[in-house]
Amino acid sequence: MKPAPTRLQLQASIGTHRGDREYQQDRVEVLAHPRLRGALLAVVADGMGGRSGGRMAADQVIITASQLFERYIPGADDPLELLRTILQEAHTMIRLTAISAEQEPHSTVACVLLHPDGACWWAHVGDSRIHLFRGGHLQRRTRDHSYVQDLVDAGELTEAAARNHPMSNVLTASLGTAEDPPLCFDSLHLQGGDALLLCTDGVWHYFGDHELGATVDTLEPREACENLIGKARLRASGRGDNLSLAVIRLLSRQAAAPPPPHPRIEFPPLDEAPARKPGKR
Repeated sequence: MKPAPTRLQLQASIGTHRGDREYQQDRVEVLAHPRLRGALLAVVADGMGGRSGGRMAADQVIITASQLFERYIPGADDPLELLRTILQEAHTMIRLTAISAEQEPHSTVACVLLHPDGACWWAHVGDSRIHLFRGGHLQRRTRDHSYVQDLVDAGELTEAAARNHPMSNVLTASLGTAEDPPLCFDSLHLQGGDALLLCTDGVWHYFGDHELGATVDTLEPREACENLIGKARLRASGRGDNLSLAVIRLLSRQAAAPPPPHPRIEFPPLDEAPARKPGKR
């Protein structure tokens, strides 16, 4: 008898916190495919442009991703073309909305498309990041579209120094800009034990890759989200940005048992009169 093909069981959780800002402009979702069990699309969007503009831009990313993923046919449609279309259409819609908006809306985005056999594709614009960890060790990570990332790539700045650079919040690309942003893609094959972390800069700013990897490797996704948000809030010392993240872990399995649900973790603000951290530019 031919053995059953190995599939991957997915465990996922998402978390968000307003941080020390007056309003939440991040959005994060993990979307299950309506027809293929085990296929999912995870999206993190960090909106910019004021109370209404930033949230509108991030909402537009999620709406576009949800609508296009629902029409996606795994095995027939091109996965990278799906991600490309999500980014392009979200960018166009944000630009159109900006015509009548009071403030100029923009958004970063990081999205991962995952099939149940471990095939994975991702795309990003801006400084929302995607990490792949294997055994707690970083295997691959997106490269930010930011001023300090350009300095790091040129060998003029270390990764550690970039996090605390006075211009670390300056982006070189995002959705909603006057010019079409660069769209960065990657494809890879995941295996049991791998973990994916998608997060905005309000999360990764306070951690090195080693600590992020150890957290998502040793804790269940829900616990990892709680742990990272809690530590980021403490380290922000009352000056924290919005925080959003999604953690996805993969386990090998033979049977087609349904994956556990992915709970949303949403924390209330901890401070009544928080200090404000400078936003992105």
